[in-house]
Amino acid sequence: MSSKAVLEGGPDDLPERIVPITPPGQELKIPHRGGYEHFKVTSRHQDSPEGRLPVYEWWERTEIAE
Repeated sequence: MSSKAVLEGGPDDLPERIVPITPPGQELKIPHRGGYEHFKVTSRHQDSPEGRLPVYEWWERTEIAE
């Protein structure tokens, strides 16, 4: 099981597209521009400079309440 994933979709200005995942298989919530970008695991994998990694696909954004 990989400890990193490739992010697909979401904002073009995300700083990283290969991110750590803990625990694998769960939704990822990435802090970005005053909110969170949410990514769900897919059944796909992608070859990357860090090896073959699972693909997580963007599905929504939530704002951080002030």
